[in-house]
Amino acid sequence: MASLGSDVWRAICDKFTNAQNLTESRNDPENDPFRSKYKARELLREIYCSLKSFEAVDGEEDSSGESGDQRPIEPPVDGQREDVFGQGFSGDSPAGLRAAKLGAIEYYLGVNHIDTEELSAGQEHLMNCMKLLERCRVSSENVSLFIHVRNQLGILWAGRDETETAQGFLETAEYIYQRYMKEDGSPPTDMTEYFTTEEKLLTHQDRTKRFELAYTHTMYYLAQVYKNLGETERAATYCHTTLQRQLKLNQFSPMEWALNAATLSQYYITKGRYMEGRHCLSAATVISGLAGEVPSEAAAQESETESERREQLRQKRAEIARCWIKYCLNLLQDAKKLLEDNIGELDTDRQEELKRARRREEEEEEEEEKGRKNALLFGSEDTFDSIASLEEKVNCLSPLEFTEARAIFLVGQNYVTQAKEFFQMDGYVTDHIEILQDHSALFRGLAFFEEDLERRCKMHKRRVDMLEPICIDLNAQYYLLIRRQLMFELAETYNEMMDLKLSLANRQADTQSLDNHTIKKFNSLCSASIKYFQMFLDSLCSPEGKLPEHLEEEVLRPALVARFRVARLYSRLICSLPSIQLDNLNKSLENYKYVAQYCEAHPEAAAAVETELELSKEMVDLLPLKINRIKARMALNN
Repeated sequence: MASLGSDVWRAICDKFTNAQNLTESRNDPENDPFRSKYKARELLREIYCSLKSFEAVDGEEDSSGESGDQRPIEPPVDGQREDVFGQGFSGDSPAGLRAAKLGAIEYYLGVNHIDTEELSAGQEHLMNCMKLLERCRVSSENVSLFIHVRNQLGILWAGRDETETAQGFLETAEYIYQRYMKEDGSPPTDMTEYFTTEEKLLTHQDRTKRFELAYTHTMYYLAQVYKNLGETERAATYCHTTLQRQLKLNQFSPMEWALNAATLSQYYITKGRYMEGRHCLSAATVISGLAGEVPSEAAAQESETESERREQLRQKRAEIARCWIKYCLNLLQDAKKLLEDNIGELDTDRQEELKRARRREEEEEEEEEKGRKNALLFGSEDTFDSIASLEEKVNCLSPLEFTEARAIFLVGQNYVTQAKEFFQMDGYVTDHIEILQDHSALFRGLAFFEEDLERRCKMHKRRVDMLEPICIDLNAQYYLLIRRQLMFELAETYNEMMDLKLSLANRQADTQSLDNHTIKKFNSLCSASIKYFQMFLDSLCSPEGKLPEHLEEEVLRPALVARFRVARLYSRLICSLPSIQLDNLNKSLENYKYVAQYCEAHPEAAAAVETELELSKEMVDLLPLKINRIKARMALNN
C-alpha cells in the first residue's frame, strides 16, 4: 500500500508475526484455553483497521465486505469458474492485491473465531474474505488465499452436515488449484508473505511446499465429503492421493498416517483389490515404525507422558495388526467362494482350471500390474524398499492350494498374536473376543484346503478350544449378543467335526459296522452341536422360557437355521434302542414343524430360509412314516 511508510509497515508485520505465534501457542491454562487466540484476534483487528485507514487515504472505496446476506456462496457452474482467473496470470492490480491483503486478515479472523467455537462469527469473516476476492482475479499473488478460504468454508459446512454445500466449496478449490498449475504453475505467494518484510520472504521451495499442502488439505476434506455422500470409490481415491501427498511433502504424523492407510486397506479388500490393500498395510506397518520404539514398562512407570505414549503406540500398532488379520481372512474366504462346489467342498476341476488360467495370465498381467503399482505407491526412496520387502511376505493372489493358503494363514496368525498382546481379555473383552473369532475363521479358511480329514478335524478342534471357554465364562447379561455369536459358531463347528468323523469312518466301513468308539465319538459331537444350537435358541426366549411369536430380523435366519439343524442332528444320532430312536425322531419332527409353521404364519420369512424350508416341509411329510414303522416294530416285539 502506497501510503505505508517502512516503519509503519514493519510494525504491522511484527503484529502479524505475534498474532501467528499466539495462535499456535499451547501454553494456555485449562480454565482459559483460548486466551492466546483472543490476544491474536485483537492484533488481527488492529492490523485490519490500519489497512483500512491507509486504504481510505489512498482513496479506495469501502470494501470491508459487511456481512449483508450471509447465505453460502453456491459452487459456480463451469462457465462461471473461468471468471476468477481473468485473462492469464500476469499478476493482479494494486487494488486487487490490497483487497487480497484485507481478505487475508478476514480469513485469519474467521479461522480464529472457528477455533474459539464461534462458528457464526467465523463464517461471517470467511464470507467477507470471499467478497473481497470478488475484486481479484486468480494470480500467483492470491491463489493460495482463494484455496484456503474455500477449504475452511468446506470444513465449516461439513461440520454442520451440509455436505453438498461443503462439496461445492471444496470442488471449486480443487478446480482453482488444477487450473492454476496447468496455466501458470510457479510457486505462488503464501498468505503470510502479505505481512512479511522483504528480507523474510519465503524461498521458492517453501512456497511450493505450503501451496501443495493446502491442496493436500483440499483432497483430504473431499475424501470425507465423498464418503459422507456414499461415493465410496471416489472417497478411496481421494484418501489414497492425500496419503501419497502427505508422504511426499513430509507433512504427517506417522501413527495417524499409518492408521489411515490401514483403514483404507479395508475398503480395498472388500472390493477384492488385494494388491492395493496389501500395499496400504505394508506402508502402514513401515510408517508406523517411524513413530519410534514403544517405551519400556519401566520408563512408562516413571513418567506419565511415557506411559500415555506407550499405550497409544501399542494400541495403534495392534489396530494395524487387526487390519492385517482381516486382509488374510478375507483372502482365504474369497478363495473358498471361488473354489467350493455346491456342498461347500473343494472343486478340484475348478481348482485346476484356475491354476491353468493363472499361468496363462501371469505374463499378460505383468505390465498392467506394474501400472497399477506405480499409481498407488507410497513413500520415498527411503521407504520403498522396506514396503516392498514386507509385501513379498504375503501373497495378494487368491490361494489355489493348501501350501498357498497356509502361508496366508500363518501371516494372519502372527498378527493375531500381536493384536492379542494389547487387546487382552482384561480390559478389552469385546475386542479380544473379536480377534479370537477371526483366529477361528482363519482356521476354518485353512481347513477348506486340507485334504487330510483327520488334520481338518483337528483344525476345527482348535477353534472349539479357543471359543468354548470364553462362551461358558461370559456374563450373559452384559455380553448376550457376543455369546449368541459364539454359541452358533460352536454349534456349527461341532457339526462340521461330526460330518468329518463320519466321513472318515465311512471310508473304512458302512454306518452299520461302526465300532463303539466311533459311534460314541460321533454321538458326542452331534450332542454338543445340538447343545449349542439349543443354547442359542434359549437365549431368544422370554424369562418364562417362551420363544417370541415374531422373530426380529437380525435373528430370524439364525433362529430358523438353528431349528433346522437341531432337527437334522436329532435324526442322525446313532442308537440301538428303538425307544430312544423314536424319542429323537419326534424331537426332529417337532423342530422341522416349527420351521414350516413359522414360515406359514410369517410368509415374509420364507425368503430368508428357502432351502431349509423346502427340506423341512419334505421331512414333515416323511418322518411320520418312519416314526410309525418304528412304533409298529416295537409293538411286534412286545
